[in-house]
Order: sequence, then C-alpha cells, then structure tokens
Amino acid sequence: YKADAQWFIDVESGYVFNGYNNVQIPRDTGTRFSLTDEFKAKSSIFYRLRMGVQFKERHTLFALFAPLSIQASGKLNKPVKFFNEEFTPETPLDGKYTFNSYRITYRYSLKNSEKWRIGLGFTAKIRDAAVKLQGGGKTSEKTNVGFVPLLNFQLEYKMTDKASILLEGDALASPGGQGRAEDVLLGVQYWLSDKIQIRAGYRILEGGADVEEVYNFALLHFVSLGVRFIY
Repeated sequence: YKADAQWFIDVESGYVFNGYNNVQIPRDTGTRFSLTDEFKAKSSIFYRLRMGVQFKERHTLFALFAPLSIQASGKLNKPVKFFNEEFTPETPLDGKYTFNSYRITYRYSLKNSEKWRIGLGFTAKIRDAAVKLQGGGKTSEKTNVGFVPLLNFQLEYKMTDKASILLEGDALASPGGQGRAEDVLLGVQYWLSDKIQIRAGYRILEGGADVEEVYNFALLHFVSLGVRFIY
C-alpha cells in the first residue's frame, strides 16, 4: 500500500494513416461511398492528452482527450445522396470526417509482479462525431454526440527495469452487430528517469455504427510517440 497517489500527464502524437472509411447517411436512402477508395483522404498529424492518478498501487483513474479530423477530396461519377442534400455526378467535393473522443477510465491491476502488469477496467466515452460533404455550392453535415461504454485493458511485460512492451486499449462490440469500437496500442516503453517515460508504437482505431440513421465504419492507423511525466 502506498500512501501517496502518483499523478501523471501523458502526451501522444504522431501520424495517422487512412485504412477504410465507408459512409451511407441515411442508411436506407443515402448513397454509400468511400472517403478512402473514391476520395483522396489526407494523412495528418494527431495528438492525444491523458491525465490521471495511480493510487494504492493497483488502482488507476484517468481522463483522455483525443481529437481527430480527416480531410478528403474528390468527385464521384454518380449522384450522391448524403443526409439532407444531393450532389450531382462529377461535382468536386470536399469531405471531412471528425471523431473526437472524451473518456474517463478506471482500471484495476489484476497482476503487478516483477515482470507483468495486467489490468482490466471500464471506460465511459463521449463520442463527438461528424461527416461533412460540400461542393457545387452545397453543404451537408451529419453530426452525432453520444455515450459509448467500453472495456479497458492493459498487458505490460517488463523486459528490464527500464524497458517494457505494452498492449493496452479500449474495445467493445454490440451484441447485434450494430456497432463496435476498438482503440488499441502496441508499443515499447522506456524510463529515462523515475519521472519521465517515453513510448513508441502502433495504434489502431476501428469501428462504427450500422443503425437506421447512419452507416459508417472506419479504420485508421497511427504511428505514435508518447511521453509520460510523473509528479
């Protein structure tokens, strides 16, 4: 038992690459299109900020702010019905995919040994999402703000006193297949001092919804660098 809580700030940044991003809004009457296959989606720099506290050795509580915005452009050789507008064929279009996350996570360490740390927890996520198309003097944007419960996990193998391999993330799928979300990092960590830890890795963000209002599933790849400050 440690009487003192250990507070931390974690900053992560890097480059995000597009996998797939399929959209149909509304699901039944809209035109299905791909922001990655039929448009040219731009890779971009991303950042994340996490602040939290570890207490009584096995308990961790933290908040995450993870903004994300992807730009795309192109034109389709078919009419596009999107939300409340219809765009004519061959109209130059600009698209924007926004997926901002605000999360609070509690995690309990089931195992915390010399070599392994294994934790499970719960994440309460607020999703602030939007898909926007504009071109030919028209603009249409579908926004969605909602609550998403997720399971949180952590698996860390300590190779040395200073270096470790980390697998952690949030993930959950609905029983009926109407939606899913996975945000998972695989990386290597290294302690520069007892107060500063650096990290490099690969992150995957995948998921979406297949409901009456919206069909949208996306896959994004992240090459990330991070640093954690303990105080």
